Amino acid sequence: MRFIKFFFIVFTLCFLQSCSQTSLYQSKHYVFGTIVDISIYGESDKKAEEATQAVLKEFTRLHNSLHAWKKSDLTDLNESIAKNKSYRNASAELIEIIKEVKLLEHASGHLFNPAIGELIDYWGFHQDEFNPIHPDQSKIKILVERNPSLDQVRISGSTISSTNPHVKIDLGGYAKGYALDRASKILRDYHIKNALINIGGNIIAIGQHGNKPWHVGIQDPRGSQAIAKLDLLDGWAIGTSGDYQRYFMNDGVRYCHVIHPFTGFPVQDVYSVTVLIEPAQNAGALSDVLSKPLFIGKREDRRAIAEKLNIRHYLIIEDKVISATQTMADRIQFLDVPSQKKNHLEITR
Repeated sequence: MRFIKFFFIVFTLCFLQSCSQTSLYQSKHYVFGTIVDISIYGESDKKAEEATQAVLKEFTRLHNSLHAWKKSDLTDLNESIAKNKSYRNASAELIEIIKEVKLLEHASGHLFNPAIGELIDYWGFHQDEFNPIHPDQSKIKILVERNPSLDQVRISGSTISSTNPHVKIDLGGYAKGYALDRASKILRDYHIKNALINIGGNIIAIGQHGNKPWHVGIQDPRGSQAIAKLDLLDGWAIGTSGDYQRYFMNDGVRYCHVIHPFTGFPVQDVYSVTVLIEPAQNAGALSDVLSKPLFIGKREDRRAIAEKLNIRHYLIIEDKVISATQTMADRIQFLDVPSQKKNHLEITR
């Protein structure tokens, strides 16, 4: 079986207008282990190209700084933690990122936990291709009992340390969303008024496409096309956690890359969770992070999780059931695809 490299939450970019219009500039690249698609509307090719190159330069910098298992600032930090040493002269950016994800971990009740890199590595997701493993329950129990958390990370000036040497930080559930926010700022600094930035399905909108909003499609997690579509307005971001890209099959069981920090096992039975985030300075990062607690948490706890994290718009696809908040249901249009016909829609009020 061919496994997809890295995590990408597949969205289908849908344009109602013809993509051949000369005022639409599109550029596709491979960064963060996935496809990056930058679309700019209403600017000269020269200006669009300059702005796009600035964004791609920033993406490459972030990729090299925040990579979870190839040499980076983050791997240097993790090596220091594993040796019970302080990591000195950390960049101001890395410190602010650690502070933000620490707050998000705590707010999520530790369902979103970037400190469980040892578990992620054990399951084989710290590599480009995934090989099926037979899980060793005793080993997983040990990894869980080590109880890594960013609560155990200390920051003093430019020095980062941890009271737990088993903290191994993995920002795979945050970095692409953070990159969206950086890209949005760069494009706006270039006075780009209309653009869509898509990092493997994490998407943020600037302005609109001509006289209509940008349109995006939500991937069918058990099909090859979009299951629904919606308008993405200026400043809004959208992101998904799914079990259909970074995973392996073993004895007929699907093991995806989203690990439950309390059990140590990949989450099963949830196909995908999509969140739509209103404009905010960190809308991109939130669109990346906030799908995880809903994906991992118990079905009966979703409403409480959403209320605590102020998630107003979400769509959850499971076997034969699609759940959505009323505000999300009002914004999306389901498409006539086979898997949609098999699902019952439940509205969370």
